[in-house]
Amino acid sequence: MDDSSVDVFVNRDDPIPTVILDGSTPPRPRTPDTSAEYSDSETPSVRKGLRGRFSAFKEKARIQDQLVEKLLAQVVPVDDAQIPQDEPPKGGSPGVARPNFNLTTMSNNFRRFNARIGVVFVFQARVERLLSWKRPTHTLSFLAIYTLVCLDPYLLPLLPLTVLLIGVLIPSFIARHPAVEFSLSSEQAIGYSPHGPPLAPAIQVKPVKELSRDFFRNMRDLQNSMEDFSQLHDAIIRLVVPRTNFSDEALSSALFVVLFVACLFMSIASNVLPWRLIFLTLGWVVTCLGHPAVQRQLQTAHEKHIYPQEEKARGWVEKWVERDVILDSAPETREVEIFELQRLSSAGEWEPWLFSASPYDPLSASRIAGDRPVGTRFFEDVLPPKGWEWSEKKWALDLWSREWVEERIITGVEVETEGERWVYDIYDEQGAEKVGVVEQPTPGKGKDKAKLTLLKPSWEEGEDGDGRRGEWRRRRWVRLVKRKNIPEGSS
Repeated sequence: MDDSSVDVFVNRDDPIPTVILDGSTPPRPRTPDTSAEYSDSETPSVRKGLRGRFSAFKEKARIQDQLVEKLLAQVVPVDDAQIPQDEPPKGGSPGVARPNFNLTTMSNNFRRFNARIGVVFVFQARVERLLSWKRPTHTLSFLAIYTLVCLDPYLLPLLPLTVLLIGVLIPSFIARHPAVEFSLSSEQAIGYSPHGPPLAPAIQVKPVKELSRDFFRNMRDLQNSMEDFSQLHDAIIRLVVPRTNFSDEALSSALFVVLFVACLFMSIASNVLPWRLIFLTLGWVVTCLGHPAVQRQLQTAHEKHIYPQEEKARGWVEKWVERDVILDSAPETREVEIFELQRLSSAGEWEPWLFSASPYDPLSASRIAGDRPVGTRFFEDVLPPKGWEWSEKKWALDLWSREWVEERIITGVEVETEGERWVYDIYDEQGAEKVGVVEQPTPGKGKDKAKLTLLKPSWEEGEDGDGRRGEWRRRRWVRLVKRKNIPEGSS
């Protein structure tokens, strides 16, 4: 006697229905059941002998490969196109292999996946049968257990242990120790006795055989599940995305305000809400909505009362949003600056040098390091910041040169308060055009102390043509920019 028996998980009931939502495309025609002429364990080959079995095995493998290749032909690029390959991740977890896309690997993995996915479809079919009241006693038993868990949430950790005990261990023991068969005409009925050695082999769960009827049942349910996911995904996108992606800023802003108020309310009142009663009520309502009689009543009520009022409710929400939500009509604007630098030539004339984002003052980091200023030679080459565009046509000279000098705490310069508003480097006669940090003489007595008091301040005001100045001068230009509109479809 064998010590094990083979069992497979497959949905042999009615096909899982495909969900069709409003506005969605109907599902494609389903693939006909090509395995109807074969039994669960038969293969298309009928040859006998060792050679016949080997030929049947090769024919079976060819049929499987052709079937999977036809399924993947819709998602694989054309023959001339190159399949993109990802670079292997650096520093990945040891012992974890993530190979790139390969048609052969994909074909094998699909066959293995389809042979083992039946347990998911069995669970899905049983849940749908439970919530649709196919057997009212089962649904009422589920509601009773749900009520006990809602009233006493500490029973929740008991559920998986009970399912493992009643749903797995007890059936496996009964299969190993089956009851004795007897007819109703027998004079003495023999009750069930768990004593004695095992009488039947243990149940072993194995994948379904490829190209069997159960294999195509799994493919049928997998096909319908993919269609269900696509329909649900598209419905969520149509419902959620237009209201949350700020394509309609007034509506999305109103939704943001409502959710913000809800968050404030929940943060304050969540500890006083009767959550047990709420979950108990929701569970009973959702389960009762699956009853066919209740669904018919809801469909009739929706057509008579709710559907005619949908447009009125939508119009009321739109009027409220239009009346109470105020949006900024003008784009955000900022002021940008550029510094025009000029250098004193050996002939004593000021030569245009470049336009720089830095004033290149005597104590700037680039000036102390001896680097040349960085910028562009022409005004037309100055570009707005990324994501912004010019709001004004021309640059404007900053007439308040003293303010931006004080804001940056610039020292060693002479500020021109009239005329062209240049800010000059102060010529240091003692330092011979030294710039940067210059050591000051220590205070002494008599004449040394009097000379120290006559030193110039860190910056001073002057007019055009006063005295001898340093090598560089600069002035500030400003211009307004505004945020640039990003066209739809651009990343």
